[in-house]
Amino acid sequence: MIEIKSGADLERAVAMVGEALGLEVERQVVMGDRIWGPRRHVDVVLSKPDTERMLGIECKYQRAKGTVEEKISLTVEDMEDWPIRGIVVLHGDGFSRDFRPFLKGRGHIVEFKRLAEWLRFYFRLPRERAQQAELLLNGSD
Repeated sequence: MIEIKSGADLERAVAMVGEALGLEVERQVVMGDRIWGPRRHVDVVLSKPDTERMLGIECKYQRAKGTVEEKISLTVEDMEDWPIRGIVVLHGDGFSRDFRPFLKGRGHIVEFKRLAEWLRFYFRLPRERAQQAELLLNGSD
């Protein structure tokens, strides 16, 4: 089972999910400029070698209440300018109760515990591959 205690841990875990699914994985990919100026570094980019499907993933971890919710809204807005589809993967208990449903309803948010399943459908992968990835990440329980 993977232990996630920071944003860097979450980024590594997301990359591991992609690798377990047989996807190509790149981390900290420079993808132009953000809408507010500086260079854009996307945490993880996944692609399926036999197709042209690509997905950019921003990883947001929050252990305790803080300002990451405001940053996620800006990230989602910035994704509109990406040349590929993007999602935000959330993990941690520090998000407010109403925040997750709000952004999930917009189609940009995936909980880390549901990522393998979500990627299975996005990349059109066999169910068995997603189940294997979930076992690798979550253990046998």
